[in-house]
Amino acid sequence: MRSRMPFGEELRAELGVPSRAVRLDSSPRSRVWRAELSGTPVVVKQLIDGPEATERYAREVAALRLASRVDPPVVPTLLGTDPEARVLVLEHVEHRPPREDWVIDYATALARLHAATNADDAGKLPAWSGPTRKDIDSFLALAATLDVAVPSGVRTELEGLLDRLTRPRGQALLHGDPCPGNDMHTGDGVRFIDFEQAALGDGLVELAYLRIGFPTCWCSTAPPPPLLAEAETAYRTTWRDVTGTDAPDDLTDACAGWLLRGDALVQRAHRGTTDHLARLPHRDWKWGPATARQRLVHRLGTVSRMTDGGGSALEELGRLAEALRQRMLTRWPGLRPLPSQRP
Repeated sequence: MRSRMPFGEELRAELGVPSRAVRLDSSPRSRVWRAELSGTPVVVKQLIDGPEATERYAREVAALRLASRVDPPVVPTLLGTDPEARVLVLEHVEHRPPREDWVIDYATALARLHAATNADDAGKLPAWSGPTRKDIDSFLALAATLDVAVPSGVRTELEGLLDRLTRPRGQALLHGDPCPGNDMHTGDGVRFIDFEQAALGDGLVELAYLRIGFPTCWCSTAPPPPLLAEAETAYRTTWRDVTGTDAPDDLTDACAGWLLRGDALVQRAHRGTTDHLARLPHRDWKWGPATARQRLVHRLGTVSRMTDGGGSALEELGRLAEALRQRMLTRWPGLRPLPSQRP
């Protein structure tokens, strides 16, 4: 679809006059075009008016500039900006169909992206924000609604989890929404796009996406265990090669944090609007290839397995997660596992 795109005089003076502009599909929060500058394809993105549009634009620009340090690149080159119109001009990246083992390339690029920043970059992006006490209350209320007994120590465990997740740890460059679809698979590796929710924090909260089923993504998937293990190893190996340090081994806290977040069962436009865990016993809803109940059952099973065997700081949460999972499967026996491959 052809359409007019914003390309002001300053961008024209800096980059030239664009031609062959074609509107592309994008999220409701942005407009995106493919165009040409002196015969070279580029992408023009404009963040449209809406909640936090100026902040989202600033995050994306800052993240792209920080990530531009990485070589070989893990993001498209930022060619120009127009802050007043919230416009970015980016290198056009040719996407190829991902391989069957795409999560290995994905995890490798994710580690390199995370390693782009360090303590000297503190304050250049907002700090990552995790679950809250309100999320704890909603999760425990769901157990009560489904008549699942809550072990006496669970709330204490969850308070400790919140304390650990909110404690400053790491200055990794977090994408904020590292979903299939925001990863462009090219002949030179994976490049990430759409950094409107970028933050600084602990890279484990995004490495956990692979285990917990890509919680903020429409295309929630669960890679087969052998492939998952290979991808996590690729992330850790790459992180060590780039930083000279070892990434922490334990993903339990990161996965448990995603389990608590009811907002990670709906697309971004519906987050912060209601208690989605409270809705779940009364109705299911589909988002992409999976339903909310499918997503939650997967997350419950993941946390249950990760805390099994004793010694975990979230041992009682693990027992509660397994009891909730079994209750959901009994109550809704038609629930199927998450897809193992991306759409």
